[in-house]
Amino acid sequence: MAEPESPETAAEHERILREVDSTDTACLGPTLRSVYDGEEHGRFMEKLDARIRNHDREIEKMCNFHYQGFVDAITEFLKVRAEAQKLKNQVTDTNRKLQMESKKLVGAMEELKQCRLQQRNISATVDKLTQCLPVLEMDSKLREQMKSKRHYPALKTLEHLEHLHLPQVSHYRFCKVMVDNIPKLHEEIKEVSMSDLKDFLESIRKHSDKIGETAMKQAQQQRNLGSVVSQPSKAGGRRFKKDASAGSEPEVKSTSPTSEQDSGILDVEDEEEDEEVPGAQDLVDFSPVYRCLHIYSVLGARDSFESYYRKQRRKQARLVLQPPSNMHETLGGYRKYFNQIVGFFVIEDHVLHTSQGLVDRVYIDELWEMALSKTIAALRTHSSYCSDPNLILDLKNLIVLFADTLQGYGFPVNHLFDLLLEIRDQYSETLLKKWAGAFRNILDSDNYSPIPVANEEQYQKMVGQFPFHDPELETQPFPKKFPFSEFVPRVYSEIKEFIYACLKFSEDLHLSSTEVDDMIRKSTNLLLTRTLSNCLQNVIKRRNVGLTELVQIIINTTHLEKSCRFLEEFITNITNVLPETVHTTKLYGTTTFKDARHAAEEEIYTNLNQKIDQFLQLADYDWMAVEAGSKASDYLVDLIAFLRSTFAVFTHLPGKVAQTACMSACKHLATSLTQLLLEAEVRQLSLGALQQFNLDVAECEQFARSGPVPGFQGDTLQLAFIDLRQLLDLFLQWDWSTYLADYGQPTCKYLRVNPTTALILLEKMKDTSRKNNVFAQFRKNERDKQKLIDTVAKQLRGLINTHHS
Repeated sequence: MAEPESPETAAEHERILREVDSTDTACLGPTLRSVYDGEEHGRFMEKLDARIRNHDREIEKMCNFHYQGFVDAITEFLKVRAEAQKLKNQVTDTNRKLQMESKKLVGAMEELKQCRLQQRNISATVDKLTQCLPVLEMDSKLREQMKSKRHYPALKTLEHLEHLHLPQVSHYRFCKVMVDNIPKLHEEIKEVSMSDLKDFLESIRKHSDKIGETAMKQAQQQRNLGSVVSQPSKAGGRRFKKDASAGSEPEVKSTSPTSEQDSGILDVEDEEEDEEVPGAQDLVDFSPVYRCLHIYSVLGARDSFESYYRKQRRKQARLVLQPPSNMHETLGGYRKYFNQIVGFFVIEDHVLHTSQGLVDRVYIDELWEMALSKTIAALRTHSSYCSDPNLILDLKNLIVLFADTLQGYGFPVNHLFDLLLEIRDQYSETLLKKWAGAFRNILDSDNYSPIPVANEEQYQKMVGQFPFHDPELETQPFPKKFPFSEFVPRVYSEIKEFIYACLKFSEDLHLSSTEVDDMIRKSTNLLLTRTLSNCLQNVIKRRNVGLTELVQIIINTTHLEKSCRFLEEFITNITNVLPETVHTTKLYGTTTFKDARHAAEEEIYTNLNQKIDQFLQLADYDWMAVEAGSKASDYLVDLIAFLRSTFAVFTHLPGKVAQTACMSACKHLATSLTQLLLEAEVRQLSLGALQQFNLDVAECEQFARSGPVPGFQGDTLQLAFIDLRQLLDLFLQWDWSTYLADYGQPTCKYLRVNPTTALILLEKMKDTSRKNNVFAQFRKNERDKQKLIDTVAKQLRGLINTHHS
């Protein structure tokens, strides 16, 4: 018997059955699961079966209630089925008919469909072609531009094609091919434009000479300089163009070293002044640079292009700055060198101002600094080889034009003017060498004779060449003579020409008047103290120079010394700097001519002494003669006659010079005669020989008393022979007691007789007395005389020892 069911279980089962009745079958899983989870599923199944049976009974009741309606519905349905069959047949027949009738329409519709499809395809094709045609046209235009080498427009076309047109049709295969080909076209354009740039660089390298010449001509026109850039003429080394309608100064002939080849500032050709000189942009097509720059900028390679351009231009700069080895030989070599440098920097300046950053000021300044240092080094080296002052002056003018040209383009050129100051020193040296040759020619060709003038015209011409004023000479009748020789006005003119030459170099150097004056004065001082002084000294020291020439040289230098103040005035007039200005250099011409005159005076003294020595070499004394002759020796008579004629020529010399020469000659003659008497070869001396020697000395004293040169007071000239006279008197008068007693006293009769000299001469006579040559007439007193001589000799030795102690 089954256990009774609890109320909770029965309620739960009832709830589950309600859920089964009311819930969708898809949601019964959890409900049924709860049944199987419990232990009363058997009871539930029983309740479920009971519920099913209950529902079956309700269904049966419902069916029984509606059965008649169902039967009626079936009957109606059967009727409807017949009508439906009939309708079906009609529909089938209508459909068949319709199918037959619509076959033609479907064919037409199919044709219409195809036509619409073709029309749509055609329209799409037209649209696509409309999109592709600009691409194809641009491609055709690109190929045409590449073919005609219009690379910059081609690059622009390619840029439009790449960024505007191709993106719109990028899905087409031909577009992909074109896109893949774009880098190749870029490289091709870069290579071709670079080739054009290389051709441009080669072209400007070849034409920089012409560009530089053009730029220098422009600067030349602005400054009104001479045509230094023109080719020099064969005759004068330059071209001189004169305007037929304008007056020209008459040519002045001169013997100056610069008269044949005037190296001054040259005249600018009138036709060149009127003609407009083209600029660099007119001579060179810069479009390859701009095109290449734009092309590389568009392609994003501007930095590499700038680097390449600057590197190549640096290489060209080094080539331009390398001077030819023979540049120093002609002005044309310097001109070509300068033209190339100017052309190079004119091009770079133009590129700087037109290329929008291809080169910058820092790069240009760095390049110019390098060029300036190399140019100065080259000029310093090559100019040092030049020995022609005309070429150096032309070089200076060319450097000034070179500097002014580049300064006009904004380049600093102060170092070039510093170089010109160095070249100025070399120019001065070459001028000194050239003028040294001119002075030598003047001094060698001079006749060293006063200049004769036959009429007033010749006189005024000479006074115009040399500042000379002498009232006494002006009152003399013609013909008359200037006191100086030809070389005085010629040397004076050469000094003035030298000053002009120095002034020419100082022009256009931006120097103050004081600096120019100082430069001219210093150079002129070198000319006077070194060049002219050496030339005068060489003439004075020549072996074959005569006394007449030396006398004329003294007269000439005296007048040149007086002319120095006129040279000072000349320099003051051309420089407008007063000599009283502070730090003004004074001319040393006075010292130069004084030194030359003193050297000539010394040479006169030396020549006179040499002539005296030559005459003395003819002396032939018989030192053992028993008695003297009746007159002075022949050689001495000839010597005195020579001295008289010589001193007669000294009339134009300053008085002191003639007096000094005469006194020097007499002193030298007295000294030489004394040495002749005392020389070691004369071992024995007789009284007769001494008496003959006394006659010769008396002849010399007579010459001195005759006053061969005016200006001596009293017996001043005779004092030259006083030593020899007292010595001879002492021996001829044999007045040893007086000599020995008064020796050393101011009033001594034989004050100028040296005991040593007296002892030497006494020894020579003592040896003669031993052979009975001197005192032969005193044979009976020979022993006493011998003792006397020994006693005198002993006392003389005592005096000598006392003097030395």
